[in-house]
Amino acid sequence: MSAAAAVPIRGKAANRSFDVERIRKDFPILQTKVHGHPLVYLDNAATSQKPRAVIDALVRYYEGENANIHRGVHYLSQIATEEFEKARETVRAFVNAARASEIIFTRGTTEALNLVAQTYGKTNVGAGDEVLITAMEHHSNIVPWQMLCAEKGAKLRVAPMNDEGELLLAKYEKLLGPKTKLVAVGHVSNALGTINPLKQMIAAAHAKGAVVVVDGAQAVPHLKVDVQDLDADFYAFSGHKMYGPTGIGVLYGKQALLEAMPPYQGGGDMISSVTFEKTTYNKVPHKFEAGTPDMAGVAGLMAAIDYMNGIGIEKIAAHEHELLEYATEVIGAIEGVRLIGTAREKAGVLSFVLDEVHPHDIGTILDQQGIAVRTGHHCAQPVMERFSIPATVRASFAMYNTKGEIDALALGIRKVREVFA
Repeated sequence: MSAAAAVPIRGKAANRSFDVERIRKDFPILQTKVHGHPLVYLDNAATSQKPRAVIDALVRYYEGENANIHRGVHYLSQIATEEFEKARETVRAFVNAARASEIIFTRGTTEALNLVAQTYGKTNVGAGDEVLITAMEHHSNIVPWQMLCAEKGAKLRVAPMNDEGELLLAKYEKLLGPKTKLVAVGHVSNALGTINPLKQMIAAAHAKGAVVVVDGAQAVPHLKVDVQDLDADFYAFSGHKMYGPTGIGVLYGKQALLEAMPPYQGGGDMISSVTFEKTTYNKVPHKFEAGTPDMAGVAGLMAAIDYMNGIGIEKIAAHEHELLEYATEVIGAIEGVRLIGTAREKAGVLSFVLDEVHPHDIGTILDQQGIAVRTGHHCAQPVMERFSIPATVRASFAMYNTKGEIDALALGIRKVREVFA
């Protein structure tokens, strides 16, 4: 049964200046053969592949710049420090933060969200207060708030979504009240691809005096993000989902909020002075960057941002939108396929189930044809429960994917139908 007609994705003009074949040459791993077939990598929501520019940046750092940053007077330390802070400015410009000091480097989105929960949350959420999330959140944007509420005696409230996977905005706004101290929301759902009306949600939360924390892991690789325009209080994302290295991420926070928060971890570089009687903390952002950071990861993240900027995030978004429209039509037309998540506003994620075939079986058969998709609950078990399914198959797109790869996916799904006929 076709579900394509249920997804009214807005059309866009053809992205004629986007040369996907040239871009594919920048990603060495795309030349890989899997079980004798060309790799079709459609698992980008889990992690994206890395262009040569990022790989070269990591090699260049270790070959010519490797030293610990800050306070070193020797040449390599000074060079490494300059590059580290240059990367902070690159990230600032990328998300249009007001100050470089509002950019904190973390291990990824998960650590960034936990940082906010354990610092701002513990300081500002108390017994009887409420934390509001949505029904489509990743576990990383559920569990830290559950832990905080359990510790503080606060209540976790959940804004529902409809059968298309869209937030019920009126019900979200109704849940906001004088007890709402914090709202945590994903900009884009990793399981459904839904793009939430974030600016409107933030404005509604601020009108009730709540602070908003945004999980932007699935948005930053695909959408132009302007934290000042959104008026986000905190915004978290990961390098490895935006063509950068693993183990590096970013937390943006408004300067005044960061300055008022206690540190997350104790150790080197987050201090101004230490005696046995008292420790005074470093200024923001260093107060939240205890220990030796991932300097190579930061260098790789800067290279990834430079690479994306060189192509243009608007062009990337337009190309991925074309892929999503095409995949929605082609995959949705296959007999037995049911699309899960048919919001009007979506990023490049297509989740589906197939008749009575378990998603893990589908993924295994697709892998034998060189097609990499993600199967399971996608760290979003409440989403699966909402749609009364155990799991989905998720194909997620990046700038280097093609319509030919979607055709290969469709052929692979038909092969699955033959096996389980």
